Amino acid sequence: MNKRNKEKIIELVLAGCAFLTILTTGGILYVLLFEAIKFFSVVSIVDFLTDTQWTPLFADKHFGIMSLLSGTLLTSFIAIMVALPTGLTIALYLNEYSSRRFKNIIKPILEILASVPTVVYGFFALTVVTPFLQTIFPDMSGFNSLSAGFVMGIMIIPYVSSLSDDAIAAVPRYIREGSLALGANRFQTAFRVIIPSASSGIIVSAILAISRAIGETMIVAIAAGQQPRLTFNPMVPVETITTYIVKVSLGDVSHNSLEYQTIFAAGITLFVFTFLLNNLSYWLNKKFEKKYV
Repeated sequence: MNKRNKEKIIELVLAGCAFLTILTTGGILYVLLFEAIKFFSVVSIVDFLTDTQWTPLFADKHFGIMSLLSGTLLTSFIAIMVALPTGLTIALYLNEYSSRRFKNIIKPILEILASVPTVVYGFFALTVVTPFLQTIFPDMSGFNSLSAGFVMGIMIIPYVSSLSDDAIAAVPRYIREGSLALGANRFQTAFRVIIPSASSGIIVSAILAISRAIGETMIVAIAAGQQPRLTFNPMVPVETITTYIVKVSLGDVSHNSLEYQTIFAAGITLFVFTFLLNNLSYWLNKKFEKKYV
């Protein structure tokens, strides 16, 4: 077999892998849409988007996704408020202040956070973080979004720090040297020059971390509770979209029933959110790349 044929085979294999990825995504979207359409043929999409109660398993049925959506957004917001400043600070320190040897030691240790099973994080939030926060906030419930979001933020720190580290490292050296030559110190250079220049990668890392937080299941299922309510109070139990999907899919709800089809309606909502976030990260990446190149 000559070199040209080998390259052709490799090209076909790579094209097949790309097509398989697209086919898998299309299959997932087809299943979600097929079942969601059956659900929305019974339940009004207006009620689904505007009703403030979510009780599909009760006698008095309500299908307001806002209750689940508020819990999802609240825990994700708390998580990114923990992960973004922490991860960005770590990335700045490793690039601008630490030695190369220290960086080579710390980065693999940080990656371990991403490999810890999420069920371990969930029990850590429930048995360690929540009791500690209750000493500060005595009225806090045993299940709450604050501890779940805080621990989820710890979990996604590697996503922010790793991608931000790559973005900061990609900033040309002459930009740093030019800032220092104009009289700026290392702190001013880091926050007024390096971060704006690496803003494309930093923003993308934050959006991808949010996507990861929105799709998290075990931490919120264990520590946040399973009480759907439209609230932005982090001290009370909430239920997220992923938690509800797991609860129904593993429960006693019969297949092909309206109650069972709610998981596909919730799933398509989650899919739309993550799809929009991924496209937003792509658009922002392109916009800021044009600005700073």
